[in-house]
Amino acid sequence: MKAKDFYKALDVIVQERGIDKEKVLEVLERGMLNAVKKEYETSDNARIEFIEDKDEIKVVADYLVVKEPSDSTEISLEEAREEKKSVKIGDVISRDITPKNFGRIAAVSAKQILTQGLKQLEREKTYEIFKDKENEMVTGEIVGLNKDFVTLDLSHNLETSLPRKELLRSDEVRIGAKLKVYITKVELTTKGPKVFVSRTDRNLVKRLIEQVVPEIMDGTVEIMGLARDAGSRSKIAVYSHDENVDPVGACLGRESNRKKEVEEALQGERISFYRWSDDPYELIQDALAPASVVAINPDKKDKTATVIVEDQDFTGAIGSKGQNVRLAAQSSGWKIDIKSVSDAEELGINYTPLEEMEEDSDTDEQDA
Repeated sequence: MKAKDFYKALDVIVQERGIDKEKVLEVLERGMLNAVKKEYETSDNARIEFIEDKDEIKVVADYLVVKEPSDSTEISLEEAREEKKSVKIGDVISRDITPKNFGRIAAVSAKQILTQGLKQLEREKTYEIFKDKENEMVTGEIVGLNKDFVTLDLSHNLETSLPRKELLRSDEVRIGAKLKVYITKVELTTKGPKVFVSRTDRNLVKRLIEQVVPEIMDGTVEIMGLARDAGSRSKIAVYSHDENVDPVGACLGRESNRKKEVEEALQGERISFYRWSDDPYELIQDALAPASVVAINPDKKDKTATVIVEDQDFTGAIGSKGQNVRLAAQSSGWKIDIKSVSDAEELGINYTPLEEMEEDSDTDEQDA
């Protein structure tokens, strides 16, 4: 079959749709082969061969050379040597079995196949695009609203439903509004790709910070712990692999511009950074900021710590509904139990104030 027009049309489709040519040909091969089998008595081992440099399409059958054939996919050595004298048992002989009217069948079937097959290929392509973005952040535009969901256009002819419970309380929900969302999962269903997104996932905060802090993207600064009350507050522990780079300062940016950019993307959610340390005294004290800590009794084995604060600082250290201590514990990886000075005395908890520990440390350094 001369197929110059076929290949020209194929090139146009591939270019316009952005679909891999090999995948289009695979779909066409399956469809054309089925059409040929319906029309003619064709071997089970038949295949379609696309010879683009010669503008041809053929129906070819492959036969395994054996001593005595046992099925239609095999050919005897004697018969095979009539075509090629050097053939031996175990070789494969290919025969052109293209029917005379194959051009007509191919043309008709190609149209039908492309109508159905291209849609599936486009779905698969879109799935691959978003599968690569799984666990990443993208921007979507609100194109639909109802009482339970907002519909987001994620581009590439794909829309997804974002449950309202996955929105932040302060989010502007209106047609045309742009929202940054975190892709939690991508699935390929019979109706096409399905993308699950969230505004409340803590990893959205991480991706936003990575986007505005070059020191994180190049590996100089690393996020060691992150805890979030979506729409209210996040605490992030950061560490610098370069002693000349302040990790907290890098995340804040000049005049806290980087921090403000993240907070704006989260509709005013408060972001707090603190320095990560392997020293539990430093880590827990910084994690509980802005609360003022009197003493810390850490258990390194169980990663638990009793923290003593002044009576008047107890409520602030705990935070509203326990938020401050909860976020400090989650981001630091330590279980933190806060006691006031009065409670510690009543319970008989022995502790050494941090100020005394620092004085002892300074004295030791001077003596050395």
